[in-house]
Amino acid sequence: MNSQQFQTPIEYLKGVGLARAEVLKKELRIFTFEDLLKHFPYKYIDRTRFYKIKDVQPDMPYVQVLARLISKEIIGEKHTKRLVAQAKDDTGIIELVWFQSIKWVEKTLIPGKAYVLFGKPGFFNGKAQMAHPEMELYNSGAAQQRGTLTLQPAYNSTEKLKQFTLDSKGLQKLIAGLLDQHAKDIHENIPAYLLNRFKLAPRADSYRNIHFPDNAAQLNEAIQRLKFEELFFLQLKLLKNKLTRASKFKGNIFGTVGHYFNEFYHHKLPFELTNSQKRVLKEIRIDTQRGVQMNRLLQGDVGSGKTVVALMSMLIAIDNGFQTCIMAPTEILANQHFQTIKSLVGDDFVEVALLTGSVPQKKRRVIHEKLEDGSLKILIGTHALIEDKVRYQNLGLVVIDEQHRFGVEQRAKLWRKNIVPPHILVMTATPIPRTLAMTLYGDLDVSVINELPAGRKPIETKHFYEAQRLRMFGLMKQEITKGRQIYVVYPLIQESEKLDLKNLMDGTEIMSREFPLPQFRISVVHGKMAAADKDFEMQRFIKGETQIMVATTVIEVGVNVPNASVMIIENAERFGLSQLHQLRGRVGRGAEQSYCILMTCPKLSNDGRIRINTMVKTNNGFEIAEIDMQLRGPGNIEGTQQSGVLDLKVANLATDQELLITARKCVEDILTKDPQLALPENLLLNQPFQAKNAGLSWDKIS
Repeated sequence: MNSQQFQTPIEYLKGVGLARAEVLKKELRIFTFEDLLKHFPYKYIDRTRFYKIKDVQPDMPYVQVLARLISKEIIGEKHTKRLVAQAKDDTGIIELVWFQSIKWVEKTLIPGKAYVLFGKPGFFNGKAQMAHPEMELYNSGAAQQRGTLTLQPAYNSTEKLKQFTLDSKGLQKLIAGLLDQHAKDIHENIPAYLLNRFKLAPRADSYRNIHFPDNAAQLNEAIQRLKFEELFFLQLKLLKNKLTRASKFKGNIFGTVGHYFNEFYHHKLPFELTNSQKRVLKEIRIDTQRGVQMNRLLQGDVGSGKTVVALMSMLIAIDNGFQTCIMAPTEILANQHFQTIKSLVGDDFVEVALLTGSVPQKKRRVIHEKLEDGSLKILIGTHALIEDKVRYQNLGLVVIDEQHRFGVEQRAKLWRKNIVPPHILVMTATPIPRTLAMTLYGDLDVSVINELPAGRKPIETKHFYEAQRLRMFGLMKQEITKGRQIYVVYPLIQESEKLDLKNLMDGTEIMSREFPLPQFRISVVHGKMAAADKDFEMQRFIKGETQIMVATTVIEVGVNVPNASVMIIENAERFGLSQLHQLRGRVGRGAEQSYCILMTCPKLSNDGRIRINTMVKTNNGFEIAEIDMQLRGPGNIEGTQQSGVLDLKVANLATDQELLITARKCVEDILTKDPQLALPENLLLNQPFQAKNAGLSWDKIS
């Protein structure tokens, strides 16, 4: 595509103008010719079939009829005025009615002429009828006239756009005009050898045929070509960035494993590492010896032992004379990491500090001084770590937890804290489907911890309907008798008239009756409570002063109570799969058998049933994430919306997994042979605007 031509502001397209341009920008974010060209149809109406009038039925969504107009008449007065016409074929007569634009329509109708009629059929007094049909004069010589005898595109529009006659038909007209004027400016961007290898249609043809296909085969070819292009350039950007970073950013070499690592591993580590943890540590060890900046993603379910791997990686950095830090998105998570690491290393082994917005100024100054003189080796905190005042003597390793919650610029600030950029270890407890990881984190190396620590038993998940509530109470009492604690999670705080849900306030009352004082004590936590009250209630539960915590989803992250063995989720059908999985991960943190009880109403939607059955069937976060992506689509998976990477127009990561893997493998092969894209056959891929077409740019290292 000639990028300059297609970057022309939309107001300069014939038929748009300033007023229509404004509404296109506001309603559909169409700013340029390219944006309009990439406003693809969301469905196609089959205009290849003609019905005889006698075959028309009132329950049909729409029909297309070829008939001759035999009469037209305006009847009624003022508010009841309407235009009524009749058309006939060799099987019968159909009545056509208009209530709007009567005078204009009446002028265009010519009795005696054959028309193609298209619209929603109805019946009035036993006669077939069509209100406000689309009508075009039949041209027997133009068997493929666009929008009549083909698959007609349907475009997303809005009420505001319709006021400017930019309904689906209006948008179709604009796009047809754009293609008529500028199809010649859509230049090929994929080399001929790849077009031949993958049997891809030419680019200009594909853009025309995705909007105005003559048949289903032509449409499928166009979609396949544009999907491949989208995924290919996305992967080319990610892998080219990875290569650029490897050549541009040298990395500190962690040449030795010394006192800190060995002392911790042999004398302080309270459990045996799993094989998964050992494998990931080995991968990190190899990365940090190559003299190139490490960029590794560490995936692992809640409770799989990522923090220990991060700590041991930091101890290797400290053994080599470097400082380290962990950046978490919330104070709760930063506090949790701080408590976990302090409990593992003790007080006199290595200095660890916590820096969040809540840390008093006096304490903050001490932390700043110790960072600058190099005596503080591990700093844990929130985005407070990237403030300009925070200066390290020699930052060697940065661990970023749940990185999708941080912007590119925030992460880049940490890189600039050292002359040689620190090694980066990104951690996520949100299992990511493979194809999504290849897209969101396609420029990172990926490690996976897929084993539970020794002694942990898989959580047993049960599904109970409302009628089985007494069984649930029985299980709760049984666990409390053993000295265990229980979470009960509700989706809402107060009753909603729109949603027939159990709510937290009613739930607390029911629990109080079933588990009365003084034998039982209940904590209540929800998002509308003051922070101090919330913390007080959480601390009571953590200390074991209360046996039941009734809560909303505020306990999804940041609460670690190994003694809690039951998670009850009320109205579980109202939660997404990933949220259910995260909530379940709050239990099963000790050696005892833990349970997750999913309470639902008797009637479940198809998606609701799939979610509940999936939870009962598996504890595997990656399997759950795959099913979640199939149900919700990749753009709704937590953290992907703000990533900016998933602005895919044609491809769908949930359904186009094979094509993504093919595109990535193809890019890997090309860059292995020609990393600079300098060979004559690859010069087309090295044009600056190609990256722009992928919505990305080579020089912005993310």
